[in-house]
Amino acid sequence: MSIFSRLSDIVNSNLNSILDRAEDPEKIIRLVIQEMEDTLVEVRTNAAGSIAEKKELNRKLDGMRDTQAEWEQRAELALSRDREDLAKAALVEKTKLGEAIALIEQELAHLDEALGKADEDIAQLQAKLGEAKAKQKTLARRHETAGSRLKVRRTLHDGRVDDALARFEQVERKLDEAEGAVDSFDLGRQKSLAQEIAELEAEAAIEAELESLKARVAGSAKETTSSTGSKPKE
Repeated sequence: MSIFSRLSDIVNSNLNSILDRAEDPEKIIRLVIQEMEDTLVEVRTNAAGSIAEKKELNRKLDGMRDTQAEWEQRAELALSRDREDLAKAALVEKTKLGEAIALIEQELAHLDEALGKADEDIAQLQAKLGEAKAKQKTLARRHETAGSRLKVRRTLHDGRVDDALARFEQVERKLDEAEGAVDSFDLGRQKSLAQEIAELEAEAAIEAELESLKARVAGSAKETTSSTGSKPKE
């Protein structure tokens, strides 16, 4: 069943009231938009038919006016030839055409009035359609936002998340224990005073031996120079 049965129902409808009474507002607004679009097509189709009919009547009216003018010319011709009987007959035909023209003009006036109302109806219907589509977008955004918030809330209150976080904490504690075990091997391994002094003494002995070696090498070089009589290269 259609939500709206007549065009006036749509134009005079209160969308907020309809949606407030609806159990499924999104479904109702879709149906409302469909009904409006269908009605808009119907109104436009009827208006197009009226416009076509108006054009046809105007063409017919122009032809009848031309024929009426011809009968008047014939009446004048008959009078000029002293044929008053023919002139009267021509005027009778002109009068008949005048009556037919009046009827067509009256019909055209009714068509113009109907087209004017159709134009108003289409404007109001388009405005209502725009309002309905705007509400549809608003409902869609609200539905999407509500769905996202619900998903977040469910995630926050999901026990599996708390379980996962608790497991992370257990892993971190185990890593802390492993790192502590590694660091424990370095405890108590600081050098004693005696060890540090012994290292210094060993280092001093090596330096003294190095200086002695340098002196012997230098003495050997001088002896070689004296025996050959040549100066050492600088």
